[in-house]
Amino acid sequence: MKATITPGRWRGLKTTSTSEHVFTIMAFDQRGSYVGMLPEGSSYDDAVAIKSEVVGQLSPYTSAVLLDANYGLLPAMQMHRNSGLLMALEKSGYSGDSTMRRADFDPDWTVAKMRRAGAAAVKLLIYYHPDSGALADDIEGVISRILADCHEQDLPLFVEPMSYSLDPDVPTDSAAFAEGKPEVVIETARRISGLGVDVLKMEFPMNAKYHDDEKEWLHACEALSAASKVPWVLLSAGVDFEIFERQVRVACQGGASGYLGGRAIWKECADMSPGARHEFLLGTAMERIETLNNHTLQQGRPWSDFYDLPQGGADWYLSYG
Repeated sequence: MKATITPGRWRGLKTTSTSEHVFTIMAFDQRGSYVGMLPEGSSYDDAVAIKSEVVGQLSPYTSAVLLDANYGLLPAMQMHRNSGLLMALEKSGYSGDSTMRRADFDPDWTVAKMRRAGAAAVKLLIYYHPDSGALADDIEGVISRILADCHEQDLPLFVEPMSYSLDPDVPTDSAAFAEGKPEVVIETARRISGLGVDVLKMEFPMNAKYHDDEKEWLHACEALSAASKVPWVLLSAGVDFEIFERQVRVACQGGASGYLGGRAIWKECADMSPGARHEFLLGTAMERIETLNNHTLQQGRPWSDFYDLPQGGADWYLSYG
């Protein structure tokens, strides 16, 4: 059964998606990891200029771009008029140790300010493990509070839950964690989607480093789709494009509504010379986006399968807000 959503959330989803109601979004909200990719000695202005160039060149081919507050203001001004703006709410990185992770927030960067800056939607990254007990409960409370802020501003909320290991002796990128990762990711989708968020930005449910069978991939993506009560898009998590392209194809076959990819699209150009970067963006990066878009447009599930148009008569605005 579809949920009827409010006018602003409908418009936000429509603004950040294609005319087919699927998401072809480029992520460039990286901060610390992005600065670490730049040539040694790069300044803040250098970081902003390179991000602006990437966004200016590639946004015409995306349904939206995800940006951050720290480096993203001027890049947002370079976006193509037909590409919607998502903005990240959380700070870069996390607090706590590797087995008890928490996202941090800047009290001066709010959902209301995002709306004033022109954002069509809000992105929230959280670190989440369904078996972390009271910590999981606390994080769900944080999501619910931010969701209320977003809906007060009538903006849709994209939530990006990142899995991690609760055992310090089992690294997140290990074969041991990979064995249980599908269950962690799928259960996370079930719980977080049940909070009423608008879209999930999900990890691929299997680690391609240890599991390369696309039939297994498809089964896991179908299980993720069955668990989620809302549309989900696939994040790239820094994998190489060749892997991400396969993952997007399989994810869309399995019920995803598109992709929200970052470094898999543009990471090589961060430390290139200006001339080489320009050539890369107009060639390789554009070709990558075109390939991802084709998979999404051909097989992605429209978000409107989940949501109905807002209803109302001539006096709808009397009860709005």
